[in-house]
Formats: sequence, structure tokens, C-alpha cells
Amino acid sequence: MADVRTEPSGPRVFLLGLAGFIVFETVAYFLLSWLTSGLGEQNQMQPENTIVRNWVKTTVFLLGHLTLVVVALLTLSNQLPRHYRGQIMRWFLLSLVVMFLLLWPLFD
Repeated sequence: MADVRTEPSGPRVFLLGLAGFIVFETVAYFLLSWLTSGLGEQNQMQPENTIVRNWVKTTVFLLGHLTLVVVALLTLSNQLPRHYRGQIMRWFLLSLVVMFLLLWPLFD
């Protein structure tokens, strides 16, 4: 039983994870908003605005964000030491929720 280690869950680990999460989400948002800037309508209140263009932009944004999150999850789960891997799943699930919340500023 000498190899049993407890999972670090102190405030330092949480703050480090939170900082990494915020940086990742910020970079992902600006990268994906730049990539999808040519899609959709710029003025959401114009009469000829259609849902099709905005739907394409939304779908590309969601799939791109999901791809970035899964790649980050796989990379981190392979690179981090074993006792930090328990933290990754919480940030992954939170990122899935934030993905839908980021649609609001995308269309403003």
C-alpha cells in the first residue's frame, strides 16, 4: 500500500486548473470566432437575415469547440501525472456547458 496516493484537491491545484481552464476557453473562443467570422449574418436585426447562415456558423463553432476540447482532454490525460488526472474530467464537463454559453457572445 505504499504506492497509494491521495488525489490532490487543495486550493492551489484548483486555482491552477481554473486558470488553465479560463485561458483555454478564452483562446478557443477567439480562435473559433476568428475562423467563423465569415459565416452568418453580421447584423442580426436585418430583414433578410436567415437561420441557415447562422445555423452553419453555430454548427461549425460547436464542432470546432468540441474538437478542441477532446484533443485537450486526450493530450492532458496522457501528459499529466496520474494523481492530477482526476481533475481533468470536471473541467471537461464544465467546458461542454461553457461551449453553449459562448454562442451568445458569438452572435453579438
